[in-house]
This record gives sequence, C-alpha cells and structure tokens, in this order.
Amino acid sequence: MTIPAKILVVEDEGIVAKDIENRLQKFGYDVCGTVATGEEAIVKVDELKPDLLLIDIRLRGAMDGIAVAQIVHYNFELPIIYLTANADELTLNRAMATEPFGYILKPFKEQELKLAIEITLNKYLKEKKLKQDQHWLTTVLKSIGDGVITSDREGKITFMNPSAEALTGWQQQEARGQKATEVFKLNYTEPQVLSEHPIQKVLQEGITVGLPERSRLIDKNGLEIPIDDCIAPIKDERGNITGAVLVFRDVSERHQVEAMRQKQIEQEQMLVQMEKLHELKDDFLSTVSHELRTPIANMKMAIQMLKTSPNQEKKQRYIEILQAECNREIELINELLDLQRLETASYPNLVQEAINLKEWLPEIVEPFSVRARENNQSLQIQLAPHLPQLLTDRASLERAIAELANNACKYTPAGGKIVISVSYQEAGEKSEVRSQQSEVIHASLTTHHAPLSYQLPTTQIIFNIRNQAEIPATELPKIFEKFYRVPNGDRWKQGGTGLGLALVQKLVEHLQGTLQVESKEGWTTFTMKLPSRTVRGD
Repeated sequence: MTIPAKILVVEDEGIVAKDIENRLQKFGYDVCGTVATGEEAIVKVDELKPDLLLIDIRLRGAMDGIAVAQIVHYNFELPIIYLTANADELTLNRAMATEPFGYILKPFKEQELKLAIEITLNKYLKEKKLKQDQHWLTTVLKSIGDGVITSDREGKITFMNPSAEALTGWQQQEARGQKATEVFKLNYTEPQVLSEHPIQKVLQEGITVGLPERSRLIDKNGLEIPIDDCIAPIKDERGNITGAVLVFRDVSERHQVEAMRQKQIEQEQMLVQMEKLHELKDDFLSTVSHELRTPIANMKMAIQMLKTSPNQEKKQRYIEILQAECNREIELINELLDLQRLETASYPNLVQEAINLKEWLPEIVEPFSVRARENNQSLQIQLAPHLPQLLTDRASLERAIAELANNACKYTPAGGKIVISVSYQEAGEKSEVRSQQSEVIHASLTTHHAPLSYQLPTTQIIFNIRNQAEIPATELPKIFEKFYRVPNGDRWKQGGTGLGLALVQKLVEHLQGTLQVESKEGWTTFTMKLPSRTVRGD
C-alpha cells in the first residue's frame, strides 16, 4: 500500500525531471513541484511543505544538491533521497554527512525508485513518531515535581529533569555520562545501611528498590536533603535490562509537619500529665491537710480537757495524749520533708562506709525484738555464713530496716513469727543465693569495723523481712502509696503516718537498690536488694 505523500523533485535536466514526475504519479504520489536549482528548491520547500525530496547532486547554479540537503536537513528535518550518476568516494562522504534516507544511482529502475521511496517514507514516519513520543515524554518528565534521573546499563546518567537538577545541584549537561553513584549520593540515618548503592542493586538484579527510612541525598555542595525515592530497572521488549530510572522527592516539609505533629502530641500528653499531676497534688494536699489536722484536733481537745478537769490523774493522761500527738505531728512532718527531698534529689548524698552486717543488724533489730516479746511474737535474725561487709550509706539503710521491722511488728498477730534474713549473691553467680546453713541469732552484739584486706567485684546483698500476716491481693499494689494503710491491719492499734513504706521505697532507690513485696500462704515478704562493692575482713 502506497503511503500518501507530497514529493518535491530537484532535477536540472528537464526530460529526466519529467520522467521522474510521471513515474511518481504512476506510483500514486503527489508531485507538488519540480525545480532545477538549489535556490528554487529552498523556496519551494518553505512554500509547499513537501513530505519528501528527490534531489540530484549535480545542479545548475551556485548550490549543488548536497548543499540544498544540508539546509533542508537542519531547518526542515525532511527526508531526502539522492539521485545521481556520481558515486565517487568524496561525493559519497559529503552526501552521507547530510544523513539522507536513500541514495539511487542513475540510471535506475522504476522498481528501485518505488522501493526506495516506500522505505524512506516508512522509516521517516516511524522516526517522526518516535521523536514526538520522546518529546512528549521529556516534556512530561520536565514538568513533574519529582526528580527523575535515568541511566544506561553501565549506570551512567542519560537524563535529568529540572527537579533532579535542583535537588542534586548538577545540570543535565554536566551530569550526562557521569556515574549515577557520583551524582546521586546518599546518606542513611538509620542503622541498616545498604551494602551497595541501590542503583547498582537494580542494574544487577533487575528489581525495584526503595530507600530506607530517613535517607538523605547529598547534593553537589555537600548539603543533605531528606528524600523518598524508588529506583526501578528499564527493560526492553525482551526483558533485558537497558538502564534504570530514579524517581525521588524532597520530603523536608513532610518531616517538618511530622515533627510539628509529634511535638503537638507530646504537648498534649504533657498537658494530660500536668492535669493528672494537679489532680494528684490536690488529692495529696487534701490528704496531708487531713493527716496534719487530726493530731492538732486531738491536741486541742486534750488542752480543753486539761483546763476543765480537776482530777490530777486525768490531767496526766491528757498531757500524755498531748505528748503523743505532738510526736506524731513531728514524725509526720519529718517524713513528709524526707520524702520531698528524696523525690527532688535533694536528700543528703550517700556516705559510703563498710558495715559488718553480722554485728550491725542485731543491734538495729534489738528494740523490735523487745517489742515482739511483749506482743508474744517470735522474731528471728538469720545471716548467711561468710557474709561479706556491706559498703553503703549506714543512715539510709538503718531507717529502711527499722521501717520494715516496725511494719512487721505492727501487722503480725500474737503468736506469729517475724524473720529477718540476710544473704548475698556475688558477681557472676546466676541465681544461687548464698544463704545455706544460716546462723540463727537472738542477741545483740557490739558493733565494730573489721580491718579491710581486699575488695571484690560488685555483690548483691539481699535482705528479706518476712512476717506471718497476709495482705489481700487487691490491696497489695497500693501499699507504697502515700498515706495508704491496709484496712483493719493494725492489730495493736499503734497508728502511724501511712508514709513508712513510701519512704522505704524512696530510700532503697536512693541506695540504688530494688524493693519487692509478695504476700501469699499466710506470709508477707519484703525483699530488698542492694548493690555493694563488698569487702571481706581477715
């Protein structure tokens, strides 16, 4: 099937020109004109807009056919077929420089002419369509906001759109032919750094690769830009990898929005926490006010009774009430102040000293042993053999042990048992606690310091205070709260501030230790573990 086309014939021999015209019309083509000189040919091309030129190389006038073809090629991009009787090498080289679509030697056969024209028109239309597609694609790529870079099979850059130029700092002209790894440099803020540049992975494996989170592009000036991107292989119709395409975008603004959103979330959380703290503060102040008023109310009542009571014995009783409530008020205020200092890290610094636990602990526990005997309770001290000296703050430890022992006496019924034991676990031991064959001690001993001989690695000293009384499971999580008291637990009606266990918890934290409690099968056990660079005596 003949492709419709307008053909301009440039031939200076009239008879030959007419013969060519007749043959072209016979083939079904439209001969829009015949001209004999190069100058006329240029004018007619601009005027008639032909689809194809048949040009004789030898023409009358200053311009030969090759000169005409050069102008047509560069200004009109039309297909050209040379008709000539000249086939010398020099002429051929000049003609080839104009990129003609065909070259027919005179005399030619009719079929040769027809075939050359059909091949030329078919090739020209395909190339024209390809150029249009390429132009369209280039226009689209240049207009999109994402950066686009393409490379060949060796990873050398073949194209960059303006967005890619702006982000990388490279111009397409200087980047073309450069290694993509040199232009598209990456930095990873996440620890999972890729072992190779992603474009190399794409070209080797033919897979699409995305960058890790928080990847940054290093531009030509060394500035880092957060980007999202995807790199995919370019394949031909047979599936062969011919290159790669990188599509990426600047996500700085998105990161800023995310950061602002995160900050807003944190502020909202902080506001909720502040509101909760305000509620806790109000509850705490309400509770403190109540706890402080109770002794004062009792003191006021005792003062009123002193004024009106004529009985000396009753007056003495009221004085004792005043003394007890005054002491209770002082104890409450002191414990509140100590708690506040512990919570704000203004408590006195640790004064490390070596404590011989075998001699020190019975002395601390002795007052509670007396109290236990008065209440018909059994109190035992159990110390592991070869117990090392403990290097810690003596005053804080004494107070913590005293509070726990006081609690045990307060909540243990008559006939119940209280056991205070100390064991240790040296550094490197997994779970075995050195407490076998514990010595049972009932008497107090004089405290003195054994001479220090050498230091061992950090050891855990473990204190267990156990008593025969069980705390309900529903109450156990609350026992370290300020002013909390186990309902109906104070069998001996000894009272208290409700701050003892809260204070112990803070003291153990101050000693860099841990405090745990469990209550089951009729026993409650407080376990206090303290770190110590232990020292042994000779």
